[in-house]
Amino acid sequence: MVRDINAKYRQTLLGYFWALIPPVVVAYGLVIAAQARVINLGTTDLPYPAYVMLSMVLWQTFLEAFNSPLAAVTESKTMLAKVNFPREAIILAKVGEVFFNFLIKLILVVFIFVAYDMPISPMAVLAPLGVLQIVVLGTFLGLFIAPIGGIYQDFSRAIVIVTTPWLLITPVLYPIPKAGMFATIVKLNPVTPLLVTTRELATTGIVSNWSGFISVSVISFLGLLMSWLFFRLAIPYVIERMPS
Repeated sequence: MVRDINAKYRQTLLGYFWALIPPVVVAYGLVIAAQARVINLGTTDLPYPAYVMLSMVLWQTFLEAFNSPLAAVTESKTMLAKVNFPREAIILAKVGEVFFNFLIKLILVVFIFVAYDMPISPMAVLAPLGVLQIVVLGTFLGLFIAPIGGIYQDFSRAIVIVTTPWLLITPVLYPIPKAGMFATIVKLNPVTPLLVTTRELATTGIVSNWSGFISVSVISFLGLLMSWLFFRLAIPYVIERMPS
């Protein structure tokens, strides 16, 4: 993990600030669009810039966890083929990197609370549990893709195509719709209850969907165990078939 983090930020001018830039840029663009009434994103229970930036921090954390298993396998092809070591180490290193990046993003979260004079709910002590569940869900889904994605590059390209519309059906840029087909799709999105509950715990302290959060958390944990077993069984065959 330390090696990967040092390599990632060594030859950059902004260094660790690259972990902060994506959510800030997206949030700033949306705030400008909303203020200019180019788009109507509904009414949020927080100041809209704070709402979007906090949501983007959580979404970026999920996305990093989702991408990390495939990135671990792709970046470690040579080492996997030539060195005998516990294969799970590369996954754990990437998960550690996800948490490290989130700690950097906490600087932005603190700035949001200070800049918009937002009170901290006593329930905020449970927000790290929500972040943990977001990482568990992303890692669970990513582990199923990683072994096959290590052989076929189609999967890494498809992830970009899939995650863009996935963002649009996640209440990151807007509050959950009340009714309609789109509202149903948003509510069926497994990221929705985890992201929304974590955001609510960190801000208002009023959780709107405990049952959804608990259900997805249990499924994610069980799924992580299954995907971890799948990874352990599949990776030896994947290594044999990896292109040199």
